[in-house]
Amino acid sequence: MVRLLNMDKILAFWRQVWNARDLRRKLLFTGAILLVYRFLAHIPVAGVDRVALRQLFGGNQILGLLDIFSGGTLAQFSVAALGLGPYINASIIMQLLSVVFPKLEELQKEGEYGRELVNQYTRLLTVPIAILQGIGMYFLLHSQKVIGSIGALEMIGLLVTITAGTMLTVWLGELITEYGVGNGISLLIFAGIAGRLPIAVSQTAVTLETMNVGSLLVFGGLGLVVIAAVVFMNEASRNVTVQYAKRIKAGREYGGQTSHLPLRVNQAGVIPIIFAVSLVLLPSMLGRFLEQVPNLQVATAAREMVKLMDPNGWLYSALYFALVIGFTYFYTAVVFNPEKIAEDLKKYGGFVPGIRPGVATAAYLNGILNRITLAGAVFLGLIAVLPNVMQAVFKIPTLSIGGTGILIVVSVVLETTKSLQSQLLQRNYDSLVHL
Repeated sequence: MVRLLNMDKILAFWRQVWNARDLRRKLLFTGAILLVYRFLAHIPVAGVDRVALRQLFGGNQILGLLDIFSGGTLAQFSVAALGLGPYINASIIMQLLSVVFPKLEELQKEGEYGRELVNQYTRLLTVPIAILQGIGMYFLLHSQKVIGSIGALEMIGLLVTITAGTMLTVWLGELITEYGVGNGISLLIFAGIAGRLPIAVSQTAVTLETMNVGSLLVFGGLGLVVIAAVVFMNEASRNVTVQYAKRIKAGREYGGQTSHLPLRVNQAGVIPIIFAVSLVLLPSMLGRFLEQVPNLQVATAAREMVKLMDPNGWLYSALYFALVIGFTYFYTAVVFNPEKIAEDLKKYGGFVPGIRPGVATAAYLNGILNRITLAGAVFLGLIAVLPNVMQAVFKIPTLSIGGTGILIVVSVVLETTKSLQSQLLQRNYDSLVHL
């Protein structure tokens, strides 16, 4: 009965969205842009061995994870092969630079003009990052005999093509953000994961056919538990009670209300996994490249490094897990500043009951944040190494979409649904105002 009531609410919500002409137009526009993006994902770059490329990505979990963040375009080496990776890296760098350079942080607070200027800097930074990643991807594919040797002009043409594809993808994402529904960058990554889901499921199903009924039930149960855990941790927060002092101005009493400051358990989202992937891939990718050098000692050392950093090995999983935890704390410290929150509360007459305003409040918030971030960091670490664990337990070598993909999908669905709900609420409010 409860399930039927929830389904009725869901259907009623989507009927409201579809009956609202402006929201319906936004949904259709978003769908059209996603179709264009999926079309770009199937326009191949010339000179690539498709069979060798599919074999390489089918048997390499690391590249499969990179393909998730590229939006599903890397496995086909299309004109948008790099996807949104360079733009995401540029955005992260800009956020880190805002901590180092106070003027950049001030620019982000200057309203629409400041944010647009920061976005422009991010786009400009995306270009050199895309070029560097394009060069690295060429040498990686060349070392695996997926793409042959090319001259200088062909290399320039290749880099121009995939860099233009990245900027076009960024433009499509910004179009969705401005004229569609939800965050365009997140939706494009979601579309890439959803687009390659049928292939991953079909590959996994072949392995599942050899499993007994008990193992299938355990596998399915674990999948449901992972989805439930992702939803729970994505929405979990610690509410800190905040009370505002009463003030009398012009004979009227202001303040005195009690509210809550929500501290999310997972402040960093999926960003720590992206950071960790970038670092944990370096030894393996460098080793793959150095395996081809003529020097015997260097090639032997490179092969040993590749073997040591095998994605199915315990050292890779342990290093990956530790990096995710470290980057979770690091990125949380970047995006959440307890001192600034405490200062703003003191400025507007707010205080945490039992805690003195100012430095004591900042220390109190920092202590809470450290404790709940530990839970979020461990959760992200487990999500990151989940494919390795599942492969080891169930012997499924084709399981490429694991906890990270589920985390992205759930986050995007929840974010988009909240965006639609807020737009519906604002629309209803505007209709009441104009009565």
